[in-house]
Amino acid sequence: MSDALLKLEHIETFYGPVQVHFDVNFQVRRGQIVSLLGGNASGKSTTMKLILGLHKPRSGSITFEDEAITGLSTPQIVRRGVGSVPEARRLFGDMTVRENLLMGAYTRRDRVAIDEDYERVLGLFPRVKERLTQKAGTLSGGEQQMLAMARALMSRPKLICMDEPTMGLSPLYVDKVLELIDTINKQGVTFFMVEQNASLALEIAHYGYVLQTGRVVLEGTAESLLGDERIRDAYLGGEAAATTAS
Repeated sequence: MSDALLKLEHIETFYGPVQVHFDVNFQVRRGQIVSLLGGNASGKSTTMKLILGLHKPRSGSITFEDEAITGLSTPQIVRRGVGSVPEARRLFGDMTVRENLLMGAYTRRDRVAIDEDYERVLGLFPRVKERLTQKAGTLSGGEQQMLAMARALMSRPKLICMDEPTMGLSPLYVDKVLELIDTINKQGVTFFMVEQNASLALEIAHYGYVLQTGRVVLEGTAESLLGDERIRDAYLGGEAAATTAS
């Protein structure tokens, strides 16, 4: 079996006549946290949709554990071990936290293992445990993000795809989310993270790719990307300058 858990090769994507991706190639190795960086309209969110089966590439291939998943439905992809935490979280606001959490296991039939995972997930997310009977729509943004992460874990994924995990969160919850990603990764779950904030993404990532107008223009270890002037100038901006000055 290949070291690459997820691989995208020669991807060309269109929305009608508009081309979004141009020969995109990258891979996510087992056990790593991989970040896809880029500005608005770079093609990041479309990349996530391709992996989850929400949009189809015009050409190219997507493989997961050396098996082609291009053209599969989202439930089929989830059953193969791909979980997701979407940008908008997409919780069921009128359902309780517990009901939302159990929805993460909707593709599973192993009841005993589901119960075990439920208890394990609550141990990882004590704030979620405190809110089990509360409606998801009444949670704060940070609490909703934690619930979305906990729900993704209930599918027992090998890979979790996260779209802008820190967007709109307070600094306190940004730190908590990043800590949880690191903790879950060390327990054996691989992460693919689309993130606009390069400094946050590379803080915990092992490897990163930079997408610009639908093309991968740069890749490398998180450490090398953080030290790359092109990354600092294009994606870190004033924040990097302030850090350097201090």
